[in-house]
Amino acid sequence: MDQKRRVSIRPMVKQDFPVIYQLMHGVSGNKIPEWKKWDAPYFPYHKPSFRLFKQQMLEEMEEKQRFVIETMEGEPIGIVTFYWEHRPSYWLEMGIVIYDPKYWNGGYGTQALILWMEHLFERFPLVRIGFTTWSGNERMMKVGEKCGMVLESRIRKCRHYQGVYYDSIRYGILREEWEAIRQDLLQRYFLDALKS
Repeated sequence: MDQKRRVSIRPMVKQDFPVIYQLMHGVSGNKIPEWKKWDAPYFPYHKPSFRLFKQQMLEEMEEKQRFVIETMEGEPIGIVTFYWEHRPSYWLEMGIVIYDPKYWNGGYGTQALILWMEHLFERFPLVRIGFTTWSGNERMMKVGEKCGMVLESRIRKCRHYQGVYYDSIRYGILREEWEAIRQDLLQRYFLDALKS
């Protein structure tokens, strides 16, 4: 495994809005962005106006629900997010999108998700962190496994996309599981960063 640090994450700020909007929705006409073909494609894609996009981002900025994923050269390439499934019990779900396909399959998503889990477990008194994907997104399932997450549920053939039924997949990790593997993950994926 090449342990070079590829990404950092940071809270989204207003100055990020035009860049993130362009990454998310910069396709021309009614074309569906490539990332959307993997991120819950069974839900229709609608390109929002920049004004509506900005309004949504501002609402989510208060709780710092979205962080920007940047390359080590400072180029924004995606976001990590969270939402409360049930806040009173600290049931939190997370997500990740890397918009540009040239950054897929290179370890960027794995590093970003490890950093995001580290941040979320430090920030909140969480017992568990999870995410939901679909069986057509094998990259996301692999990232969950590389991050030490457990396949918690598979709801069979409930997602319909392009004439095929797919499973809904849910991964999770408990705090005690995270604490048991955290150091190993950081050493495995960030060894050069830990030495400095």
